[in-house]
Amino acid sequence: MMAEGTTPAPRERGGSRSASRLAAVQALYQLASTEDPVPALVVSEFRAWRLGKEVDGDVYAPADEELFADIVNGTWERRGTIDAHIGAALTGSRTFDRLERLVLALLRAGVYEIVARPDVPTPVVLNEYVDVAHAFFTGKEPAFVNGVLDNVARQVRGPRT
Repeated sequence: MMAEGTTPAPRERGGSRSASRLAAVQALYQLASTEDPVPALVVSEFRAWRLGKEVDGDVYAPADEELFADIVNGTWERRGTIDAHIGAALTGSRTFDRLERLVLALLRAGVYEIVARPDVPTPVVLNEYVDVAHAFFTGKEPAFVNGVLDNVARQVRGPRT
């Protein structure tokens, strides 16, 4: 696992929409780590200083800025509903309160797209956020993210055909 708050190495796959999702997870992590979070300020900061820029030797891929802002703002506005979906999808000994902040940011962004973005097919949401999880983690976290998002998708969107 990478240390929380670090930037993963750029990935070969994905385009501007994938870069938007990665940046949105980072922004949501930042919001969750801030005492008085203001999503509009974080979105502005990412647009001005990170998306498509080089920061401390890390190159941020160009991102679909509209998708990025939608995911960050929409997730933050709906986090009560989103968190309820996540809590209901957890199984075994995992509880909502014990989720790592970065895993929670991943799940929140993915659940937001499942709930609020019916234009994005379920397999795309799952694949994209599992890829983001792989950018940060080398352990079981990507499979966990996949399982929770799949569970939520089945509850919200119904079984896949």
